[in-house]
Amino acid sequence: MDASGRLESRLSALPPTFTTAQARRAGLASRDLATLVADGEIEELSRGVYRLASAPEAAHLDLVAVARRAPSAVVCGESALALHDLIDDVPSAVHIAVPRGSHRPKISYPPTVVSQYAAETFMIGVEPFEVAPGETVQVYGRARSVVDAMRLRHQVGDSLALSALGRFLRTAGPGPVAELTRIARELDALATIRPSVQAVLA
Repeated sequence: MDASGRLESRLSALPPTFTTAQARRAGLASRDLATLVADGEIEELSRGVYRLASAPEAAHLDLVAVARRAPSAVVCGESALALHDLIDDVPSAVHIAVPRGSHRPKISYPPTVVSQYAAETFMIGVEPFEVAPGETVQVYGRARSVVDAMRLRHQVGDSLALSALGRFLRTAGPGPVAELTRIARELDALATIRPSVQAVLA
């Protein structure tokens, strides 16, 4: 097998998006990755994160790249609200959260904003979200994302938070509203959110 065939064979064992560490385990050295990038066989999405040129198209490659760089993080804030169609804004950076006290990743590209949430409530409302065929990232669900926006209005802005809440309540049935209340209570934010919920539903 020639060099090109060897690289293609090892590349076929990797997932659509992979890291340098995964490539190394598959037998691909740094120089091999450089050759594959130059040949257009793979694309470097972020430092140490690559995607097969043959992989299905994806609308959220920035999220895929950040999730591979920070696998324990959860997509939050404006990025989560946008994923759930709760705001019209297109975030200028990927917003992720990690547990307070854990390693805080530093990712310059794609532009990434890292928040630290309380460790004891970090996993409340986390769910998988398919960002590319067969590829998921961890994201806060609709209800948790709205609660976070409301309790962190000083960071995201009143207008964005209230807009997200209003859209959630207009499109949600009784089940999601109950979930919103439950999550707000678990995050000790019910007193902050209840007046706004009552005003929108009035």
